[in-house]
Amino acid sequence: MQTRLEAAGIAGGAVSGLRALSYDPETGNREADDASRTFGWTFVCGVDLRNPVDAESRMAAAADRGTRLVRFATTRQGIPGTAPRLRLLTRRATALGLAVLVEGSTRSVGLAMMGLGATVVFLDQHFYDAGEFILAAREEPGFHASTRLLGGPDAWETISEHVGAQRLVFGARSGWSEEHSALERLRSSGLDATQQGLVTSGNLLRLSGGPR
Repeated sequence: MQTRLEAAGIAGGAVSGLRALSYDPETGNREADDASRTFGWTFVCGVDLRNPVDAESRMAAAADRGTRLVRFATTRQGIPGTAPRLRLLTRRATALGLAVLVEGSTRSVGLAMMGLGATVVFLDQHFYDAGEFILAAREEPGFHASTRLLGGPDAWETISEHVGAQRLVFGARSGWSEEHSALERLRSSGLDATQQGLVTSGNLLRLSGGPR
């Protein structure tokens, strides 16, 4: 994977463990943390929302170690946006100073995260719902959208126009799909060099507190 990303010109990013999100948070997070240190990427703590008490404890421990990003795998773990635990754990993450990378969009999980002062990156914000993201982001200064499903015409530009390029975090779904489509969208976008710098690296560094 590292070779593939380097060939595409992607030199950094955030990493979480699939094992941590699927069935073994302890081992999965240890593997992801080791990989982040080896390759100079940013570690993302993965928690199992199906065990919310354990998830809360892991978030607190991660924050104590200086981690600033946590991943909520709502789709993978079958947790709906209406589940009280999602809002309660988002509130807890916010109190701990953690930014939440959440599977889903404002349409599916956004309501649970509003009104908390939370910092959230919606990993599956689709360009069909870009307008809803803009309306939500106007109300919530901590709301961000990953670019990985924002492949539609002018989606990046429209969001940047209405709420700023500082609300977009580059994502390419590398490993599951071709990262080159997201890279081509970056190159063809109407964003200027400063805006592109925010999208590709600046915003993630801000959310994560910079390189460890």
